[in-house]
Amino acid sequence: MAKTPVSPSTNDDAVPETPAVGKGRATPTRAEREAARRRPLVANTKEAKAAARAELNERRARAQAGMAAGDERYLPVRDKGPQRRWVRDYVDAGWHPAEFVMAVMVLVILASLAPANLAIAYWAYLVMMAYLLIAVGGMILLGLRVKRKAAAKFGKERMEKGLGWYAAMRALQMRFMRLPKPQVKRGQYPD
Repeated sequence: MAKTPVSPSTNDDAVPETPAVGKGRATPTRAEREAARRRPLVANTKEAKAAARAELNERRARAQAGMAAGDERYLPVRDKGPQRRWVRDYVDAGWHPAEFVMAVMVLVILASLAPANLAIAYWAYLVMMAYLLIAVGGMILLGLRVKRKAAAKFGKERMEKGLGWYAAMRALQMRFMRLPKPQVKRGQYPD
């Protein structure tokens, strides 16, 4: 049996509500509405720019400090990973002739500026060329040694590519200019 819905009770004695007359203000025109919505795409207040600049500088300083300390989160892809860290520590623990190439070149430039004495400039140039050969030979030997020891430590099949080149390029930089900064003292070779 179907039930019919109950109709709401009607109270004829209630006072009918009077409808509100309008919203109390004129309807804004389209131009007024667009003008109210219009705002700059980028906040260009001096305070906003200064705050953004300060926040960017703080982030850069934090990233620079993290990279110098060797924190993996801030290192570039080139320097990330346990094998690269091991290579950095291995290179930083030793003395390499390639570290002093820049110093030798500066001395050769100063020697070549010696007035009226071409013999000094000639011999300085020959010494620099011989030193460059020694430095390149040291870099090649270092790269081969690093590859051999990394293969023994990490396994030949799991060894990353480019470890020898990475070691040679790090050895070419003067120790105080290397980034990430050296984490070991000279003579503290990694296991």
